[in-house]
Amino acid sequence: VQLQASGGGLVQAGGSLRLSCAASGRTFRSYSMGWFRQAPGKDREFVAVVWRETANYADSVKGRFTISRDNAKNTVYLQMNSLKPDDTATYYCAAAQALAGTEPDEYDYWGQGTQVTVSS
Repeated sequence: VQLQASGGGLVQAGGSLRLSCAASGRTFRSYSMGWFRQAPGKDREFVAVVWRETANYADSVKGRFTISRDNAKNTVYLQMNSLKPDDTATYYCAAAQALAGTEPDEYDYWGQGTQVTVSS
């Protein structure tokens, strides 16, 4: 499985961005798809995951971010609203062949990352 993330950019605090992650492979619908982020000098941090139509979020983004998937397009999205400077990071999408949660080690495939910068 190959993952291609896109949609990052520079946005002011309070603004919105939508990240996309396009996946190769014919079994996309069976994968757990997650988003993680990593700021300079910090560990990779769980953001959100979707398995089938069930989603789970980090407390820090709950109510502001929404993860969704389009199985017909083999794509997972992360809609980010009410962005804060603390959301600044490189965002990575990841795929797991089984039900996956919040730990990076649970995921089998990773995209290349897309930079999100939120200015104050």
